[in-house]
Amino acid sequence: MPDLPDAATCYELLARMALIRRFEEEAGRQYQRAKAGGFLHLAIGEEATIVGTTSVMRDEDFLIGTYRTHGHAIARGTDPNAVMAELFGRVDGTSGGRGGSMHIFDAERRFMGGYGIVGGNLPLAAGLALASQYKGEDAATVCMFGDGASNTGNFGETMNMAALWTLPVLFLVENNLYGMGTSVERHSAQTDLSKKAEGYGVPGTRIDGMDVIAVREAVAEGLRSAREEERPTLIEVVTYRYRGHSAADPEVYREREEVEEWREKDPIESFARRCVEAGVLGEREVGQAREAAEETVRAAVEFADASPEPPLDTMYESLYALTDYPGGWYAVDERSPEPHRGEHEADMPARARALAEAGAAYAEVEEEGERPNPAVAGDAQDSTASRTGPDPAELEDEG
Repeated sequence: MPDLPDAATCYELLARMALIRRFEEEAGRQYQRAKAGGFLHLAIGEEATIVGTTSVMRDEDFLIGTYRTHGHAIARGTDPNAVMAELFGRVDGTSGGRGGSMHIFDAERRFMGGYGIVGGNLPLAAGLALASQYKGEDAATVCMFGDGASNTGNFGETMNMAALWTLPVLFLVENNLYGMGTSVERHSAQTDLSKKAEGYGVPGTRIDGMDVIAVREAVAEGLRSAREEERPTLIEVVTYRYRGHSAADPEVYREREEVEEWREKDPIESFARRCVEAGVLGEREVGQAREAAEETVRAAVEFADASPEPPLDTMYESLYALTDYPGGWYAVDERSPEPHRGEHEADMPARARALAEAGAAYAEVEEEGERPNPAVAGDAQDSTASRTGPDPAELEDEG
């Protein structure tokens, strides 16, 4: 077991993990209250993997993750207020309320976002590392992805390119034993995921993802290799999520006893207990870390609740990078005889606005009677005959 660092570092690691855990718990509660919309994927149980990784990254390093990245952004230094506001779909969110849970983003801290497509962040990570190499920067890229993504075509292609071009990148697979609801034994022929990139020239190692110090030391070595040797590596961190794949997951694919067994390995409780037993931290410091997390999350909910929703007429904004070149339209709105730029929704012609409002008003009017089925009654607009043929009773009369 790796030695504990100094007291200040231990407290910071514990406080970060406690904050992420409390944030995720509250995010789940707010989702049930319909405050947070869209999908919600919680990382409760995976805090050691997140904090151990980010604790040894430099400010100039890039991090790109999956759709389970509230904690990753917070661990990189993003204000929890902004993360919670993004879950609420508010203007003060990390993406202006337009991305939601699956698309947290903070370019200032080089957190290049949660990514909703499984395995889709892998080639992007290679691109980030290539950019750093091309510009002669000392930055490394960390790409975190789930066990299921190791089965995608992007995985093999990215490993090959990273090794071929000796990119300064660390690939970290968060193996929580399930790809959605499919166990790793059923979705991967090679269950030791650390070996899956060896054939491409990317060496791998497997570590305990419930031990924040083990993760911290392994990632530090991986980053050293990326930075000093420009050699990509793969780390498999074996971890576990205590909640379902998403908030809508009924969890019928695993037994309650399995979850309880993994709860005995809780990364926060285990680390706190170890620090106290070693005399590095006292019970008072542990309590302070938990209290601080509670207060921070309470303030984040209040902030998000008070943040306004994006105005409706900004719907088409931030869809594209608008420049003077090539000068074309990025979207077209044809709801009136006067088509206009879709990205300029707020400046639509008066005629277009009037027609749009009239259409919305018409949609609210309830039709009288039951709407006819065109397959039976034919199309009233072009007098198309019924597609079901003549009525059997009519045939009998003719006979």
